[in-house]
Amino acid sequence: MNRDRLRDLLARERAVFAENHPRSRAAYGQARSRLFGGVPMTWMNKNAAGFPLYLAGAHGARVTDLDGREYADFCLGDTGAMAGHSPEPTVRAVREQLEARGGATAMLPTEDAAKVGAHLARRFGLPLWSFALTATDANRWAIRLARAITGRPKILVNSYCYHGSVDESLIVVGPDGKPQSRAGNVGAPVDPTITSRVAEYNDLAGLAAELAGGDVAAVLMEPALTNIGIVLPEPGYLDGVRELTREHGVLLINDETHTFSAGPGGATAAWGLRPDIVTLGKAIGGGLPVGAYGLTAEVARRIEELPGLDLVDMGGVGGTLAGNPLSMAATRATLEHVLTPSAFEHMIALATTFTAGVQAVIDEYALPWSVVQLGARTEYRFASPAPRDGGSAAAAGDPELEDYLHVGLANRGVLLTPFHNMALMCPATRPSDVDAHHAAFRDLVATLFH
Repeated sequence: MNRDRLRDLLARERAVFAENHPRSRAAYGQARSRLFGGVPMTWMNKNAAGFPLYLAGAHGARVTDLDGREYADFCLGDTGAMAGHSPEPTVRAVREQLEARGGATAMLPTEDAAKVGAHLARRFGLPLWSFALTATDANRWAIRLARAITGRPKILVNSYCYHGSVDESLIVVGPDGKPQSRAGNVGAPVDPTITSRVAEYNDLAGLAAELAGGDVAAVLMEPALTNIGIVLPEPGYLDGVRELTREHGVLLINDETHTFSAGPGGATAAWGLRPDIVTLGKAIGGGLPVGAYGLTAEVARRIEELPGLDLVDMGGVGGTLAGNPLSMAATRATLEHVLTPSAFEHMIALATTFTAGVQAVIDEYALPWSVVQLGARTEYRFASPAPRDGGSAAAAGDPELEDYLHVGLANRGVLLTPFHNMALMCPATRPSDVDAHHAAFRDLVATLFH
């Protein structure tokens, strides 16, 4: 690849973007005097064009920006809108809760919460559920419960995993094979090597070595890595993880926040997994803030038998707005009527078409790239074969090339997840949206490699 040509093309695409989005650029400039970083949440500064698009509206699988331009949206709020934007059953449930029933939050349970728990129990196979506002909090609370049950201090994660902003997860395997804090970790309360152990994904020998010390309370893992590029499990790996955790008396927490794309019951159901705890967030609320964690009956029994735990006041598990009536109404409607088994069939079929189309372009230009599918989501990587662990996935990144594709796709009416080359399907995604991506992707590749 000619890097000079790549830089010239990226500059050209950014110039087109700036010309086409004067209102977004102006809004961003004005916000910088009032918002830290110029955006309401600093992640929104992750964009390929120099300033973010400003949202005017979003419906189904499409968003419209402040300059009136419409996009086929494969970002979908980085999974938060996997149900699509403003799905009608969810909107109706929210409106009914606010207008007919009344009350967004009251620190009182509602019948919707038990219905959500029943839905999640059927889908994931764990009988007992509790709620948070984010998957990050669900993970934090699951970690606390695991430490309480086992009496052990450390949490083991995979290198370059993603569990939100959980402090214990910001640890990677360094170039020398030793654990170290992940680059960019902001204001860590302690060095994560004190609280955590780390092993590469797909490395059972490395996992066994880290568990041998007997100080690990839980393995917190995504069934497939997702936020460093999709990394799928090799045959026997997940069964091996389950065997090793049981052998060493370690709880297994599956974070299904992103791998929920594997099917109605996430990877847990699709791949027949047997975790002790499942954590979830984002998608199940149809776009409203919600997180959840599910427990096996055995885990719940062990917690209940522990003396002195404060689970109803200041014990560090819970939050005032968790399980609020509005989030529970939205989640019930989303699970009952939007992210249904038939919706997943549609979404996964489209992702399969998306994957095949990307592979066709890779083959046409004989690129040393790969494309990986995880149910309803697909990602292309600048490596072939596809990376097998977090470290190699991180090494396969190419920020300039990613920016060129992202801003170029945006200029052609297509949005990908800004953090990587990931496309997610929702129930409202259409074959024509996939076709639009393929046409734009091929045009950008052809221009770069002509």
